Amino acid sequence: MNAPRSRSGGRPTAAAAALLEPTILDHATDAFLRDGYAATSLEAIARQAHVAKRTIYARWDGKAALFLAVVRRLIDNWLAAVGIWPEEGDLALGLRTAARSVLTVALTPEAVALYRLLIAEGRRFPELYAIMRQAGADEGTRRVAALLTHAIQQGSVRALPVGVAAEQFMQLVMGVPQRRALAGAEAMTPAEIAAWCDEAVTLFLSGVQAPAEQPQQADPGDQDRG
Repeated sequence: MNAPRSRSGGRPTAAAAALLEPTILDHATDAFLRDGYAATSLEAIARQAHVAKRTIYARWDGKAALFLAVVRRLIDNWLAAVGIWPEEGDLALGLRTAARSVLTVALTPEAVALYRLLIAEGRRFPELYAIMRQAGADEGTRRVAALLTHAIQQGSVRALPVGVAAEQFMQLVMGVPQRRALAGAEAMTPAEIAAWCDEAVTLFLSGVQAPAEQPQQADPGDQDRG
């Protein structure tokens, strides 16, 4: 989408000005994810967005700041796409909802491209790890931990460190599919994602559910005393 051009010889309209920032971010996102950080220039982004380079500098203090704005915007969009899943109630249902929502977003082409970029630019931008963790992984872990806490209170899950267990669940769901996607494997279908998540939930629950109470066996001595 191209930004509306300003009126000849004057300032852009209020409507055009309001669209400038999202338009620049759209083109910057495409460029960074397609070409990487080093190969992307502000000149190229400005040309694609039909704006002057000074227009970008008026909003962001250089390429690094624009890149971080792109990352934050992507994560905000993904969090909105994941939506809200129950933080109490049926544990298996809540975990399946969480797993499918998170994995579906994590395997989108944009998410995979950003993850590759994170690996490539991690040393240049160490704050990227904090951004990704705080806005993405930590939020998912928090929600799963809330589900587990409720289940422990209900007695369906044995007492355990919920934060650690929630992180392990997220890795169980996303670890292998993400690595396969990064290696260029064929994209998983919605049905394959659902099946993978169901298996992950089943495996996870087998390790955290509280053991069923065993019926007490009669003392053989009782029969002798009877």
